[in-house]
Amino acid sequence: QGQLLESGGGSVTDGGSLTLSCVASGYTSGLRCVGWFRQTPGKEREGVAALYTNGGKNGGSTYYTDAVKGRFSISLDNIKNTLTLQMNDLKPEDSATYYCAAATPRDGGGPCVYLRSDLFNYWGQGTQVTVSS
Repeated sequence: QGQLLESGGGSVTDGGSLTLSCVASGYTSGLRCVGWFRQTPGKEREGVAALYTNGGKNGGSTYYTDAVKGRFSISLDNIKNTLTLQMNDLKPEDSATYYCAAATPRDGGGPCVYLRSDLFNYWGQGTQVTVSS
């Protein structure tokens, strides 16, 4: 049984930075499309960033929602099985619970391209990010 465990959330002021980490364990078939989503109360879960891996190598193709382009960066360390979201120049509207997610490998890169939560099958428990003005 696979598990995704996030860490790194917290509170910062406008313009600050945070780094979120997600450690994946127990996925014997490997993961190809991994990503970050966020959700605030009363709103749908929003895709933030995704990475389609190079099959066991670090790096891959990255995808971002327009609101975070140029400020957030997603990366993967395949040796440590750790997905990272570096968030810079944070704004109050970035405040949300952030979730690490992974798609079933047989789904290929589609979930990453579309950043739709319904295309991802595995989820972490979430970590809270609060940005104050």
